[in-house]
Amino acid sequence: MSRLTKAQIMSELSETWGVSKKDASDMYDKFLALTYKEIKRAGEFVMPGLGKLVKKNRPARMGRNPATGESIKIPAKTVIKFSVAKAAKEALL
Repeated sequence: MSRLTKAQIMSELSETWGVSKKDASDMYDKFLALTYKEIKRAGEFVMPGLGKLVKKNRPARMGRNPATGESIKIPAKTVIKFSVAKAAKEALL
């Protein structure tokens, strides 16, 4: 099973939408820019029927180096989590 490349995705979108590959790529890039802007602004971005991207703060914690067994401090950080929508789960599973 192989993954689709960006070029293959843009080719499929351009055929589906009836636009050039360049226009499909521009629309895709604008969609990504909107996604990033909304996550920064509101902390989440909902894609109806697919899922939700949510910005989460992960607190600092103690961890263990698996090679040496030494305890290490893992710093706090912000991560992006994706939750799959119920409709997508039902359609795929």
